[in-house]
Amino acid sequence: MLAILGAVTALGLGTSWAKHSLFPVVGAQGTTAVRVGFSALLLLLFWRPWRWALSGADARTVALYGAALGAMNLCFYMSLRTIPFGIAVAIEFAGPLAVALFSSRRPLDFLWVLLAAAGLALLLPLGHDVSTLDPAGVLFALAAAVFWATYIIFGKRASHLHAGHSVSLGLFVAALVVVPVGVAHAGGALLSPVILATGLGVALISSAIPISLEMVALKRLSPQAFGIMASMEPAVAALLALALLGEYLSAMQWLAIALIVAASVGSSVTAQRGKRVPAVPLPG
Repeated sequence: MLAILGAVTALGLGTSWAKHSLFPVVGAQGTTAVRVGFSALLLLLFWRPWRWALSGADARTVALYGAALGAMNLCFYMSLRTIPFGIAVAIEFAGPLAVALFSSRRPLDFLWVLLAAAGLALLLPLGHDVSTLDPAGVLFALAAAVFWATYIIFGKRASHLHAGHSVSLGLFVAALVVVPVGVAHAGGALLSPVILATGLGVALISSAIPISLEMVALKRLSPQAFGIMASMEPAVAALLALALLGEYLSAMQWLAIALIVAASVGSSVTAQRGKRVPAVPLPG
């Protein structure tokens, strides 16, 4: 459990650091490029995936997995330009929650649907009080949720591969997706020594360390326990944003995040009672 808490906390710290240090200089696109690019480089050097053979079918699966990972990261960082970190994470978590819910058809699952829908309804600007959240930021967060769900689906299909093999190659494909976007947006600013050093640190904290801790946890925790611990991410993200970025949430927004966390925990528990399903991976 400490490994999962460490992974979620490291992910939140890295993202908070990126928003504070990289966003003002290279924007969301440039931030995504340096984070994913350095993460891919670090894991390629660590795992050396060329040591393992890869079939054509597996290569296509890993490519789709990596493309979804890259798009998820880009959309998530784009959402952070205009909506709070904790709220963006809560909206994005609708993706893995939907995957978990669709894995079971029992009546109790409708309770988790209602809880999640209620939480999202409190967060989304649905026709009233639109000024509280930027619609474009919400749409980017929702797009990140869709790509996170896609990432999970293709990640499951690649689960028979060595974890270091699939993750390192997936991040390489993700870098191919987002680095050109970042270069087109930020240009030569990405070559600043300060940006490169900060990007390397963000990549280490928000990708390399969480993925490594996740692997440790998966060897020691049941999928049910892993899913429950990962469900805490929206709340942890909101707390870190409060402490590090000064992003204050209203009581209603805290209630919304609590409902989404409760739905994700409940869906993890009930899905495990019916059948053992792979744990929801963290965004990398």
